Amino acid sequence: MSHPSASRPAMRQRAQDLYRAVWRWHFYAGLIVLPFLISLAITGALYLFHDDIDRWWHADLMTVEARQTATVAPSAQRDAALAAVDGEAFRYVPPADATRAAEVDVTRPDGSRVAVFVDPFEGEVTGQMPYRGTVMWWVRQLHSLSLFGNEASMLIEIVGGWTILLVLTGIYLWWPRGRRGGVVSVRARPGKRVFWRDLHAVTGLFVGGFLLFLAVTGMPWSTVWGSKVNELANGHNFGYPDGVRVNVPMSEERLAERETTTWSLEQAQLPTSEAMTDAGAAAPIGLDRAVAIFEAKGLAPGYAVNLPSGPAGVYTGSAYPDDLSRQRVVHLDQYRGEALLDMGYADYGPLGRGLEWGVNVHMGQQYGVANKLILALACAGIVLLCVSAAAMWWKRRPAGKLGVPPAPADPRRLRGVLALLAIGGAIFPLVGASMIVMAVVDALVRRRGAARRAVSV
Repeated sequence: MSHPSASRPAMRQRAQDLYRAVWRWHFYAGLIVLPFLISLAITGALYLFHDDIDRWWHADLMTVEARQTATVAPSAQRDAALAAVDGEAFRYVPPADATRAAEVDVTRPDGSRVAVFVDPFEGEVTGQMPYRGTVMWWVRQLHSLSLFGNEASMLIEIVGGWTILLVLTGIYLWWPRGRRGGVVSVRARPGKRVFWRDLHAVTGLFVGGFLLFLAVTGMPWSTVWGSKVNELANGHNFGYPDGVRVNVPMSEERLAERETTTWSLEQAQLPTSEAMTDAGAAAPIGLDRAVAIFEAKGLAPGYAVNLPSGPAGVYTGSAYPDDLSRQRVVHLDQYRGEALLDMGYADYGPLGRGLEWGVNVHMGQQYGVANKLILALACAGIVLLCVSAAAMWWKRRPAGKLGVPPAPADPRRLRGVLALLAIGGAIFPLVGASMIVMAVVDALVRRRGAARRAVSV
């Protein structure tokens, strides 16, 4: 029978091999995501304050002088916009407060779209810009990489999955194991590698949870995984419980084609209006009456009204305020003014409510200023995490080499780690595909290193 002390070196070797295997994949994850994480953190922190920044940047268009006088009718505001821009109005956004201009979105004959801003008190146009042409919309597109096309936005899904791996492996590497320094305190000075190692570890301790939350809650927007979860959430009457939707004929037009909508309603179809009644052909209620109905129903300030897209179209009032409990979508028959659909957050199923809560917190909306400030600090911490990782790697790597952490002496430790990674890869297909590529690269790197060592011997 072997003595217990004889097995201690073997146990230490197994622990060291496992540590090296985890460290190696933590390095690969960082190599892939660090540049993207810096961009995501900076653009995400800016977008937390998108409303304030847009109002300041585009103040000449969006801001008006508050008055005690009544506003002109919504139809008059729409007509003023159409007098300035030739085309067809498809969306009207009433002012959220007395200092804001109304927005009328117009499709030009050439198919381009323009946002026209109108002083609601005077009925005069304050200016125009391309539809979704604000500086913060550009930042949002940069954040999601959709600015560079749908193919580029797939990278966000890959980055999100690798970020989850980065956090989980980072927790393992940070674990004290009887060590005191570099756990919650930073040793040495900036010139030393140990300073950057400790700064990276301690920063990761405090922002790792936020980074994991942001990666997970950002996945619903992803191209492959997000679309599949969307189908699952909306698979039964678009994720709405039985009895929420009235029995009306549905068109082939999607709500997301007309309006930037909440994630769980992107696949929702629009109802159709009925022009014929028992008394004969009905006349449209018009924009003024539609807005009055939405106001009477108590839609939260800042809601948007999508105008009917033809004789069978509907008026859609949609409100996505910071408070999820006030999130709401109402479709009105354009002839009778009846609500064909009136749905709020409370009507979503458990999956939809959970996903919407995650998205709302991710965007810094759910808990007011505190939500924004905490996430802004977390974004600053993420940038520091990335910078410290780069500095630590730069000081550690051999001259002229990439500095991949050493492979474990027993390759089976890598297989165990890869088995765990395969689970995540099965959940996130694009991430799984990238992991296969990375595993092949790692095998080639290890084989090349083994060949060099054989030659040197």
